[in-house]
Amino acid sequence: MTMGEPSQRKRQVPTFLQTLLKLDVSATTLFCKNVDKIISPVKYRKYYKVLEISCHALPWLSLTLASLWILWSEALFQSQINFLLGLIIDIIDISLLKAFTRRRRPAGNHSDMFFTVGPDQYSFPSGHVSRAVFVTCFFIRLQPTYFILHLLLILWTLAICFSRILLRRHYILDVLGGCILGLAEASFLSIIWISKPTALWIVSSLSDEAVSLEGLQDQTPINDDL
Repeated sequence: MTMGEPSQRKRQVPTFLQTLLKLDVSATTLFCKNVDKIISPVKYRKYYKVLEISCHALPWLSLTLASLWILWSEALFQSQINFLLGLIIDIIDISLLKAFTRRRRPAGNHSDMFFTVGPDQYSFPSGHVSRAVFVTCFFIRLQPTYFILHLLLILWTLAICFSRILLRRHYILDVLGGCILGLAEASFLSIIWISKPTALWIVSSLSDEAVSLEGLQDQTPINDDL
């Protein structure tokens, strides 16, 4: 045996996992074919693409950072910093999992996805879905907002899930994995929640603007039941 042989070997996939993946491919293909008979993939692809961009990591990171300076409100700093932390955790998790699993995207996928780098070429789990689920959990459970926004977020998340499959970006199992990951990230963030004084200190460290750090009590998230 030469030193080069181990690196040339393909990873051995357990039999039960091979069977599961084959069922996933078959179920995804069947689902897409049936939906395509009702909803034209050519006509609605542009809407799927809009949904894709709406949940891309780059716009979310950019808008969150921009909101810190545009809104510049001490009452919002804690939510903004924790939300930013959650987005960063999601990006790290997705990158590591995709690099480890290295599952190829469906055969019908087109190489036209907005700003893909590194592990983005792989399929499991869906980063768009995990991000959509995390965002929805954040604004429903971690930092609750208006009920109408809850409904819109849930509808948006469902649309993201289905569009990822219909665009042939992901298999059904990839989407389910993204859902589970997004829920796990929201739960983890509720545990490591950054307090208001710490959030103000972080913002103060990143900006020349002065923020008040006195007289603030440590705050915990209102959603420990995640």
